[in-house]
Amino acid sequence: MSQDARLDEEQATQRRARVLNLDYVDTSKIEDKILYHDLLTVQELYDLKVIPIRVDKSNVLFGVTTTTSQQAMIGLRQRFIEQRIAFAIISDTGYRDYMRLFDPPKQVVYHDIDVNQTAGKAEHVDEVSAMLEQVRADDMLAYLVAQAHRLNSSDIHIETQVSDVRIRLRIDGILHPIARLSLEKYRTLISAIASAGNVSTSSNEAQQGHIAQQISMADGNQVDVNVRLETVPTINGMDVVMRLFNMDQSMYTLDRLGLSESERGVVDTIIAKPSGLVMVVGPTGSGKTTTLYSMLNTLNTEERKIITIEDPVEYQFPGITQISVHSEEGGNDGSFADKLRAVLRLDPDVVMVGEIRDLDTAKTALQAALTGHLVLATFHASSAAAALTRISDIIGQNPLFVSAIRLVMAQRLIRRLDDELKQPYSPSEGEWQKINEVLSTLPEGAERPNLDGLQLYKPGSSDGNPYGFKGQLAIREQFTMSDNLRHLLENPKSHVSAQSIEEAAIHSSMRTMLQDGMLKVIAGETTMDELYRVVG
Repeated sequence: MSQDARLDEEQATQRRARVLNLDYVDTSKIEDKILYHDLLTVQELYDLKVIPIRVDKSNVLFGVTTTTSQQAMIGLRQRFIEQRIAFAIISDTGYRDYMRLFDPPKQVVYHDIDVNQTAGKAEHVDEVSAMLEQVRADDMLAYLVAQAHRLNSSDIHIETQVSDVRIRLRIDGILHPIARLSLEKYRTLISAIASAGNVSTSSNEAQQGHIAQQISMADGNQVDVNVRLETVPTINGMDVVMRLFNMDQSMYTLDRLGLSESERGVVDTIIAKPSGLVMVVGPTGSGKTTTLYSMLNTLNTEERKIITIEDPVEYQFPGITQISVHSEEGGNDGSFADKLRAVLRLDPDVVMVGEIRDLDTAKTALQAALTGHLVLATFHASSAAAALTRISDIIGQNPLFVSAIRLVMAQRLIRRLDDELKQPYSPSEGEWQKINEVLSTLPEGAERPNLDGLQLYKPGSSDGNPYGFKGQLAIREQFTMSDNLRHLLENPKSHVSAQSIEEAAIHSSMRTMLQDGMLKVIAGETTMDELYRVVG
């Protein structure tokens, strides 16, 4: 509490004492507070809501609050009949300060979560769970976010069950259970999350929110909480997923995307052009926004005006104008398309659209790309070819559409083998067959790896890393608008499907995600099981 607020409370308490014709004591001015432990038990101090302030053989002065009952005061006079009993009103804050001295809060030791210990070991999950039961809701949220960042987790999942609530962290694409909460503690936590994220705990609809605040924990640590909030009502309560945002701008560079030399050359060439549409596609959690932010960070110079339209703004970049859009259906905050049209009147050089999700936004983005703007956008699709067919379904056959597209990049994230633990082995006959099937579909002229004496790798294990994986890497496919693709898309008689677009793109030297992933398997960066887990 600030000094001004405490002063206001003390003055209000003093006025109340005059009305009740009682003495008043400002406990904030008592520097050396004496605690008379033998007079009343701690529980009695709580129950009666009184504090012994001064005690000698003949006199006892009790501090009482405006909510202390007359019955409690009468009972004290009857109990201490050999002493003169007096009462003085003290503020509620003064009472709480004294009680913190009589009954100090239990010191909570915040242990670092170790998923290698908690995985499959109930006692470690119980240890974290017991710790979380002791702390206030804000501290619990800050602790979970701080631990998730420490473990490079992308999401925190809070999932209601019949008798308790499970908390899991998604690390390298895999969920790990780390704690269970009682339903009572969950209700406290969910109320704090809902209040901070501006969502309702009683809504029957899925909701989105954003929490961006700094929390001072009881142990003195300051934690920046910056998460996207997704909630959905279930039969047991409201489930929450919090997606973490990394606040380190140095993370968003093209050098850290793991692009091959040829892929990087194409990206550099395309984003250097003054106009056109660049689409990054993939499912949720595939790193699309990170890729777009890395492009934006590269383009962010004094000579360019860059505006983004996002739902929500995930990371704030100096020098870039960022607009947050709330796209709830029926809302009054305006759609992506409305904001995009307004943005185009601000004379931007580069525009980023957080997601193309409807016909209006798609058409507006394409028109902007045709009229001298470089437009970067994300799109939900399973592959680069599928993205084009979905866009075609949205806007219909339109020759201008083909002219606007510059680059389509699809990506997924797979786990990377821990180089210190991975174990070599000779591929089985079935694995040889899969390798040859995939490599046989590589584009003409593409460099093929030498398979002589090929060894694949499987994850090893250690006490520090029982899973054998460390971090993630992206597998990608990307293509530009080649003559083959242009002819296919502009020909009204051609049957445009994801397969026909992919075939045309491969003929124009595109490498598919499966091919890219298989090359990473051959290079010993990941496993075949991991590749097929992600690409199907």
